[in-house]
Amino acid sequence: MQEIDYLTTLRALQQAAWPSDAPTEPVYPLGEQPLTRYLQHWAKKSPNKTAIHFYGHQLSYAELDDLSNRFAALLYQQGINPGDRVAVFMPNCPQLHIAFYGILKAGAIHAPVSPMAKGMELSYQLNDSGANAIVCFDQLLPVVRDIRAETSLQLVISTSLSELCPAQPPIPVPDLLQAPKLPITDSIDMLPALQTIAPADNLPELNLDDIAALNYTGGTTGLPKGCIHTHGDMLYTCASFLPVALGLDAERISLNFMPEFWIAGENAGLLYPVFAGTTLVLLARWDALTFMSAVQHYRVKQTGLLVDSASEVLDHPQVSEFDLSSLETTSCVSFIKKLTPEYRQRWRALTGCTLFETSFGMTETHTCDTFTAGLQKDNFDLKSAPTFVGLPVPGTEFKVCDFATGDLLPLGSEGELCVRTPSLLKGYWNKPEASAEALRDGWLHTGDSGVITEQGFIRYLGRRKEMLKVNGMSVFPSELEAMLGQHPDILASAVIGRPDEQRGQMPVAFIICKPGSNSSAESLHAWCKSAMAIFKVPEIRLVDTLPMTATGKVKKQELQDWIN
Repeated sequence: MQEIDYLTTLRALQQAAWPSDAPTEPVYPLGEQPLTRYLQHWAKKSPNKTAIHFYGHQLSYAELDDLSNRFAALLYQQGINPGDRVAVFMPNCPQLHIAFYGILKAGAIHAPVSPMAKGMELSYQLNDSGANAIVCFDQLLPVVRDIRAETSLQLVISTSLSELCPAQPPIPVPDLLQAPKLPITDSIDMLPALQTIAPADNLPELNLDDIAALNYTGGTTGLPKGCIHTHGDMLYTCASFLPVALGLDAERISLNFMPEFWIAGENAGLLYPVFAGTTLVLLARWDALTFMSAVQHYRVKQTGLLVDSASEVLDHPQVSEFDLSSLETTSCVSFIKKLTPEYRQRWRALTGCTLFETSFGMTETHTCDTFTAGLQKDNFDLKSAPTFVGLPVPGTEFKVCDFATGDLLPLGSEGELCVRTPSLLKGYWNKPEASAEALRDGWLHTGDSGVITEQGFIRYLGRRKEMLKVNGMSVFPSELEAMLGQHPDILASAVIGRPDEQRGQMPVAFIICKPGSNSSAESLHAWCKSAMAIFKVPEIRLVDTLPMTATGKVKKQELQDWIN
């Protein structure tokens, strides 16, 4: 089949399955212009509206716009030019938002780094991006100092979260806000500096094709690669996903605790609220008690969770003390624990709203390439085949190709998942060979396995390099993990393979059982034999914990050491 015929057929199938009240095209409330101008618009239209609530500290849209203008002026004053890379090495906080929009307004490039990074990781990313400036949480200054001589850093700006902590915060605060401010000796103190500098009045005219960020891949193996993303990528991500999955209610109060160095957290915390002109309740990190307190205190309407987080709330001994009925929209991400009908039923009973999977996405595509919102009737999404990730967002297309030949495969076939989207990375920073391998004729060849069903729905089966061959048949760890997630006693699981002389490879499932469970490795193995094809049945190993990355993924390379 020719690609044009394939895509025409697929679009027709997907339109037939499309939720009736969901837009079929991207929606741009203020037109196609950089998000910096969206911020300027809201600052003029609703200057006193709260942009960010942070443990009792408030930042209005006018203040966010003004302070980010001042931050841009600070960068100019210190010799940072358009196109320069500015690393941001901070946990979630209002200063990160100020720095983010200030960097963009200055025409510089945002290069976020995980605040959990150690010296070697920080040094690698600074040198790979060529960053000559860094904005840093003051408690992380020792890490910066240790590696500064190995980098091209010319400017260090630091800030403390304790400066924003009210004397009587309305919700519990984490230790990050209680850490005393460190003495400033070899960096610029961000907030005092912004009070003494005039806002920049000669900001560059930004174009949607200008580079805005280098978002580094969060892979569990290999060195991260910097994905080049533009202002247009950020805008399209908002315009394609927010209207179809979360809505554009201007009065919405949303909550984000996902780390904003991570591109999913960047979307939820930094981009979506400014795109829609809504109010954000920002948490520095996840804490179940703080989450429940914040939802009740601020009357939060929308939030995204890990299924692990939702489970912690549902099982929290103090959950009955809080009113979570303000929640109207709650999406979730299944990393370790998987969304099940039981979790959905319990969450609906607690809050009155339906828990649904957020989307499938990659750093390379700015995430949020699919949506499942509107596909929950009679648990349609959960009753579909495991690893169901819904329909493409408006403007994004998928196809499945043969890994070896690149030929299109019929619907229902397993093959390489390829995606074409306006938010596709413009290349990997300083890696032309990797860029050429991944980007071909406008499509990202993900290297991952997937299926497009005969109804047009997307299934993501996982990384091909994780695929196992058992007696010559393909076994995808993500599928087994999704199936194991349906067992009532299983809290979390991770599947890898080990060599087997007779079968080629043997799936091994590391499983964390729920507290009080009576399940044994033997009983879970018997359940697997009754629930899945015999060649998929894994060897069961019960564990207390799983090794995790900063973005909530299992470090499967470390699990390999557990086998040996």
